[in-house]
Amino acid sequence: MIALTSTLPAFAADSPAPPVAATAAWQETRHGEVVTDDYRWLQKKEDPKVIAHLNAENAYTEAMAADIAPLSDKLFAEIKGRMQEVDLSVPARVGKYYYYNRFEAGKQYPVNCRRLAGANLAYDDKAPEEILLNQNEMAEGQKFFAVAGSFVSPDASLLVYTTDTTGYRQFELHVKDLKTGKLLADSVPRVTSVAWALDNKTIFFTQEDATTKRSDRLFRMTLGSQPVEVYHEPVEQFSMQVEASRDRKFIVLDIGATDTSEVRLLPAGQPKGELRSVLGREKGHRYGVEHRNGELFISTNKDAKNFRVVRAPLATPGPKFWKELVKHDQAVMVREVDAFRDFLVVMEKSNALNRARIYSFKTKSWKTVQFDDPVYMAARTRTAAWDATSYRMAYQSPVTPPTVLDVDMASGARTVLKRVEVVGGYDPTLYESKRLWVTARDGVKVPLSAVYKKGVKFDGSAPLLLGSYGSYGIPTDANFSINRLSLLDRGVIYVQAHIRGGTDMGETWHDDGMLMKKKNTFYDFIDAADYLVKEKWTSPNRLIIQGGSAGGLLMGAVVNMRPELFHGVHAAVPFVDVMNTMMDATLPLTTGEYLEWGNPTEKAAYDYMRSYSPYDNIERKAYPAMLVTTGLNDSQVMYWEPAKYVAKLRAYKTDTNALLLKTNMGAGHGGASGRYNAVKEGAFNMAWMLSQWGIKE
Repeated sequence: MIALTSTLPAFAADSPAPPVAATAAWQETRHGEVVTDDYRWLQKKEDPKVIAHLNAENAYTEAMAADIAPLSDKLFAEIKGRMQEVDLSVPARVGKYYYYNRFEAGKQYPVNCRRLAGANLAYDDKAPEEILLNQNEMAEGQKFFAVAGSFVSPDASLLVYTTDTTGYRQFELHVKDLKTGKLLADSVPRVTSVAWALDNKTIFFTQEDATTKRSDRLFRMTLGSQPVEVYHEPVEQFSMQVEASRDRKFIVLDIGATDTSEVRLLPAGQPKGELRSVLGREKGHRYGVEHRNGELFISTNKDAKNFRVVRAPLATPGPKFWKELVKHDQAVMVREVDAFRDFLVVMEKSNALNRARIYSFKTKSWKTVQFDDPVYMAARTRTAAWDATSYRMAYQSPVTPPTVLDVDMASGARTVLKRVEVVGGYDPTLYESKRLWVTARDGVKVPLSAVYKKGVKFDGSAPLLLGSYGSYGIPTDANFSINRLSLLDRGVIYVQAHIRGGTDMGETWHDDGMLMKKKNTFYDFIDAADYLVKEKWTSPNRLIIQGGSAGGLLMGAVVNMRPELFHGVHAAVPFVDVMNTMMDATLPLTTGEYLEWGNPTEKAAYDYMRSYSPYDNIERKAYPAMLVTTGLNDSQVMYWEPAKYVAKLRAYKTDTNALLLKTNMGAGHGGASGRYNAVKEGAFNMAWMLSQWGIKE
């Protein structure tokens, strides 16, 4: 067995003693099993003893990490030095205005702006700038600040936006008069999505439940009047979002659960009209719609696991009127469909890589947009104009900084509009990225994306950071990171595992990593780690793993299963107390996730989840060095999950490896909100990992 030793020994003679959480008797009988939880008291956020314990953990982490503070500061300076501090996003046209964000030197938050379009609707950088939101001024005095979204009225005179000042992701709606610059009296809490009607005075919005955080109600609000409830979704597994169609003809209400969806439409010019369901609701049927000239383009999984695209008349959208435009392909997943006046764009994923295919209504022909890097990330971005002739995409790869480009939808020609500048110089030829394939224990081929600085030795001595997520059908994309350069330049290899549970390889990839097949997610990750060791990319005493949220569940599960395989772990906002969360239907998000994890009121599902829940499977044995990070105001994974996990792990583990809990007392699931604060958090995490590899500079 590999010895699990840490370069930050927890019990060195001059080290402070770690906090020891008090225990309090609590038990419950579940399916005949008597369950005890000595740390249940940590779930009482309002209890001063809980806050005192979290503060004690933070103080302990600060003391134990004192030696890495200089390295953390150095990394912060490095990363900040690479950032383009004065920056401007690529302007995007909506109607007669171009909208963009800009950053000012030393400021944490963006300034949202617009300019009138010039001749022929071209961008005119000499047109007067109009500041819509100065988020730096809005954030003054706040520990946390975030704008979730902003939506301009059809006549461009009013702005709806939503803000969060706690990190709990409960956003309040505000309305600003862009002519006077003043806020209107209209304000609504817990708003999750917004759409304008064509009359420029009616807003549709979805609101989440105050306790469960499920977006279950749709309201119509005429400015100056009280909101009127339009629709309530009673089924707990479903939530909603509302938006306006690109052609502004319809208000679109998307209602969805993990395995089933429904779309309802309302003419945007008839805000008091009736929402009509497009295809009703059928168990197992997921679909989305785009409207163009009285015709619907429907992405559907009916008889098509990876989705196909059909077209149907708006008046008669049922299956018997469907005409197939994109056939089902077992090797290609249809992810998104965008309709424009003259073109249709279909975003697809194959072999864990995205591509765009563009259909011309005039020529009835297709063009495919692909990229040359072995691994990359490509996605649609702000192409809002209905009459657009170019499709805007965001592209990056592990060696290519984020790039905004326009794809001419007629010719397929690509024009780079902006590439993020790495200040101080960056030479991509010094780095290499690769696609690797691992054969999992059941014979399935699992893709990996790797990046490293050329010259790394593949003799088992290289430090390697392995990360993944693997849940909710969310794929793991091979992105670029300015922060990560500080690791690569110090000889660290970075690998992402595209494990089952996402949709990296299609819908079946998700199915095979959820519910009663969830352990495939963990097995794939362990098999990837074993492969990297076997092929001498690294060795167990040089391997650190990282994952957040459901990826934190992954971290907790695999270290319970194979603790000797990993030297260190960074678990961010980790979903580790699976059973206590999923057994409590009053908690945010719980009931809506039965279709992802299982309903633990059913014994078979309970037993299976119980068998991998990290908190419930901690044993008296040696564990890797661990850094666990969380936010006090986290609404997705409550702070008490990682707090309880660390308390129990500290009581059970038999090693002297570092175990640190770091809680941001003024943030939530996403960590710090300001860009510099976020970099500072990232620098600390990287400094801790580097110290575990014995890298001090």
